[in-house]
Amino acid sequence: MLLHGIFPPVTTPFYPDGKVYLKKLESNVERYSRTPCAGIVVLGSTGEAILLSDQERRDVLKTAREAAAPNKVLVAGTGIESAIETLRLTEYAAELGYDVAMVRTPHYYKKQMQAANILAFYRTVADRSPLPVIIYNFPQATGYDIPAELVIELADHPNLIGIKESSGEVEKVRKMVEGTRQVQRSATVTETFEAVTPRMLEAATSGSNGESGELVQVAGMSGSPSGKPSSAAVTIVGKMKTRQKEAGFQVLVGAAQKLHPSLDAGAVGAILAFACLAPTACYEIHAAWKEGDAELARLKQERIAQAAQKIVGDLGIPGIKYGMDFNGYFGGPARLPFLPLTGARKSDVERLLADIRN
Repeated sequence: MLLHGIFPPVTTPFYPDGKVYLKKLESNVERYSRTPCAGIVVLGSTGEAILLSDQERRDVLKTAREAAAPNKVLVAGTGIESAIETLRLTEYAAELGYDVAMVRTPHYYKKQMQAANILAFYRTVADRSPLPVIIYNFPQATGYDIPAELVIELADHPNLIGIKESSGEVEKVRKMVEGTRQVQRSATVTETFEAVTPRMLEAATSGSNGESGELVQVAGMSGSPSGKPSSAAVTIVGKMKTRQKEAGFQVLVGAAQKLHPSLDAGAVGAILAFACLAPTACYEIHAAWKEGDAELARLKQERIAQAAQKIVGDLGIPGIKYGMDFNGYFGGPARLPFLPLTGARKSDVERLLADIRN
């Protein structure tokens, strides 16, 4: 599964009385689906998942899944403190048609979260999960920072395909990338190297007599010297032409203000709370970097750095949601214990976003 690009971790909208506002969630997801983002993350930290009931989590997953465009990679945040509850929510996400499960590090019993505990937790979840799994490390919220050495050890598991690293430590990103280079995996992509998921392949074969496709070469029918299909080989699956791309263990980051240096350190993409209110501005950094235009990527990074730090890092979810309101999405209120922004802080958000509109 290819995880390259920018993913907004969508917020969960609420009515003023605190009930989940599913119609506004549907509207936001439909709008994100029209952006150049690679996919959408549901029930991440920005989605206030930890403040939702189990039924609310399921309702949010279902609504977002139905509203998302078919060409977007869908990531479900399914991490709960116990492995068994994590698997239950992951199984539900798989039934709905999600593509990837994002599982945050267990953290409540911090003193007991030794290497053996973390290894056992993730290996158990990955062994039994019907979806490929990415680790989610967010020490600013959990108080637990999974060591790079543990991530490198876990990376060999065939169903653990990556990590969202939200610590903001660029050198840690570099260390994980370098330490997982031995992981050799390929991902199915389109002819233009965009992600393809099993859900997309299933949709492509509908109405095509269930044929699995035939293998042809882009540059003629000759095979590679080894007799295996070359990397230029195209597989026609129903109505879709696909090929294979080397993916390995994929590191995504969560700090928008450090996106460009993280990409230089080897990250392949990002799940950014700042993308909830400015998805195109985040995408432009990744696009410039991907095109090899370091100067443009640097300028695009400078454009959002202060706003991302102040709004996401300092003000948190109430700041993100107000920024969404300011930029035309529905943010609305956050749940207690979050409090609304003061008038002065709202003015700060508006000033920071004056040049970053969507």
